[in-house]
Amino acid sequence: MSKQIDKIKETYKNSKKSSIVWYFVLRALVIVTMVLQFLKGDYASVFLCILTLFLFLIPFWINEKFKIEIPNLLEIIIYLFIFSAEILGEIQNFYGIFKYWDTILHTLNGFLCAAIGFSLIDILNNADKIHIKLSSVFVALVAFCFSMTIGVLWEFFEFGADQILKTDMQKDRIVKTISSVALNPKEENKPIIIDNIDKTVIYNTKDGKQEETVIDGGYLDIGIKDTMKDLLVNFIGAVVFSTLGYFYIHNRDKYKFAENFIPVKKT
Repeated sequence: MSKQIDKIKETYKNSKKSSIVWYFVLRALVIVTMVLQFLKGDYASVFLCILTLFLFLIPFWINEKFKIEIPNLLEIIIYLFIFSAEILGEIQNFYGIFKYWDTILHTLNGFLCAAIGFSLIDILNNADKIHIKLSSVFVALVAFCFSMTIGVLWEFFEFGADQILKTDMQKDRIVKTISSVALNPKEENKPIIIDNIDKTVIYNTKDGKQEETVIDGGYLDIGIKDTMKDLLVNFIGAVVFSTLGYFYIHNRDKYKFAENFIPVKKT
């Protein structure tokens, strides 16, 4: 890790990029958090901190490996996004404390992934050695599809973690109404609707003894609403940037601020 830090310092020693300041500040906060969680014996959180430190190196790795320059603002947003998702969201439980924390991050993810997808095609469009010139509509469409694909793959990851590791990344919700054909006594393809659910009682057997769990206020939805909400806000973020990218191609001077979110090939 220390060698990577030395390389980062060397890369930016002649640059006044504020992103490097954010990198070291957030990195220090992650290290402090890691030490505190280690002293508490929360080794799962320690692992998340180590993962976060490695994720922080992604912009630098892309810069060195692929010779792609990440705009200063985009790099700062990436660092803040990783910190907000892993350290604040998971370890500090911002997902539970702030109702829309997860929604904000998924919307931002849709926007950022669309920017990355857009840049991949825009780099190819402007490359001298590659003879393709895609239309602005197609570039925007690819950016949108790239963002949605990343969003779907992340939901696959959440579902897999919940099923295999018994986590709750797809946050469950209490609902007052259910509609299901599984409740149809005649086994017909007609849903039975139950409204105004006040309480759900669950019976299970553990170590030969029957246990009872009471859910007050409704029925427990197992992650469906959370998954669809995440994909919906990812869709919104992707549409916003794809639209911005479309106009940026037509008039790069007028929409120059979009360059703050679009990685470019080093010259």
